[in-house]
Amino acid sequence: MSESGSGRRRFSALLVAAGILLSRISGLIREMVFAAAFGTTLYADVFRAALRMPNVLQNLLGEGTLSASFIPVYAELLEQKRFKEAGRVAGAVFAVLLAVVGLLALLGIAAAPVLVSVFLPGYTGERRELTILCTRIIFPMTGTLVLAAWTLGILNSHRKFFIPYVAPVLWNAAIITTLLLFRGRMDLDDLVVAAAWGALVGGLLQFAIQLPWVLRLERSLKIRWDLKLAGVRETARNAGPAILGRGVVQVGSWLDLVLASLLIPGAVAILGYAQTLYVLPVSLFGMSIAAAELPELARERQQAVEVLRERINTGLRRISFFVVPSFIGFIAVGDVIVGGLFQRGEFGVDDTRVVHLVLAAYSVGLLASTNTRLFSSAFFALHDTKTPARIALVRVLLSAAIALPLMFALDRVELWGKPLGPAGLSFGAGCAAWVEWALLKRNLGKRIGRVSPDGWALVRMIIAAVLAAVGSRALMLVLPALHPVFVAAIVLSAFGLVYFVVAHLLGLGEVRAVLGRVLGKLGIRRS
Repeated sequence: MSESGSGRRRFSALLVAAGILLSRISGLIREMVFAAAFGTTLYADVFRAALRMPNVLQNLLGEGTLSASFIPVYAELLEQKRFKEAGRVAGAVFAVLLAVVGLLALLGIAAAPVLVSVFLPGYTGERRELTILCTRIIFPMTGTLVLAAWTLGILNSHRKFFIPYVAPVLWNAAIITTLLLFRGRMDLDDLVVAAAWGALVGGLLQFAIQLPWVLRLERSLKIRWDLKLAGVRETARNAGPAILGRGVVQVGSWLDLVLASLLIPGAVAILGYAQTLYVLPVSLFGMSIAAAELPELARERQQAVEVLRERINTGLRRISFFVVPSFIGFIAVGDVIVGGLFQRGEFGVDDTRVVHLVLAAYSVGLLASTNTRLFSSAFFALHDTKTPARIALVRVLLSAAIALPLMFALDRVELWGKPLGPAGLSFGAGCAAWVEWALLKRNLGKRIGRVSPDGWALVRMIIAAVLAAVGSRALMLVLPALHPVFVAAIVLSAFGLVYFVVAHLLGLGEVRAVLGRVLGKLGIRRS
């Protein structure tokens, strides 16, 4: 691998991470505002359920499917300098997506009462009626987000990473603005409907902001219905198994929603708050590296397997360096994180404790979930979407098998005045993530040889993270009574500092790489 190519890929991953970081920060701000407005009340349940019901469009046809089917085909055409054909393929794929999401959105609006009855059997009365209304508003939003995923595929293939991953800031900003403008002026039932309209506007903005860059880069774009193009047919062939795999994941998500709706009011919201934090390192470190690598893997899939294996193993180590402390931090000081972000307004101390417990259970599978992002990208680049789909089915079934008995058993147990059923669901998901990791790793190893991060490096990362956790908890014992935001800022800063110092002392080269990038951005040269 050339030095310039390696540097370009690291820079691409950095751009993806920067865009995702900004979008996730705005997402955390959205969650903070949302928690202050709705806490873990039935209105929080309504909005979260209404977001997840139409999410079938985004899950089945959005970034995951297009990454598996469209990007490898489109990026390979660009690499072969078949630019006119690439533009025709991109336009035809857009035309198909537009027709499909438009039809499904209309069906979703019409069928919203049936969907709520089937997938939210525990919702009755006002909670049910509000969820139906919000679902109808949000269904078109998910259609626009599928189109935004198409623009992301175009831009990523042209090695433009920052704009598509920072675009969700506009989606978050629309919801934040809506809540800030109307909170206190509306009753909660009207406010949750206003938030749904804000989400729809945000979806339109997320798509619209990317269009100028797409049109500037893809000058051969022709939006026409043309299913005879070879690239379109190959995209469709790749999409079939990918949609099946995403459908399996969607079934698992729906199953979680069905089960959570049977628990106490607020259970859906509790899971949602925990998931917001859980997916942050998955997106920042798993998705950023996987997304930056996918177009390059697709361009060079004909090269020797040693090149692919080296790149994947390097990526796994880079992911692990950041995810290991995230996993241990969520368990050790997750209460500090949850309290600093959400504990205000309708969100109390007991809510913080329960969300932390659910987050800790999710975190069992955090390292596995981030690594599988890169494994899946490798399969997609090899034009194999069937293997990840089959393994996703195993994960969903296993997750349900573990979660069901745990959920009902823990729902009989109360801590801080709240049943612990949601923790059973999250723990099942965490355990199943490791099975998916093992199966993907084994199958990919058969194709390109053994893929794995450096074991000794992983041990040193764990040691550094554990010492950081111990130091952070010790610091909390001597801190004076402060607002949760200030406690979180102090404790997390200490955690990060100790982790990086100990990692450096243990000889982990990632510390120097991170420091070098930071100093480089500041215009400072290391001696």
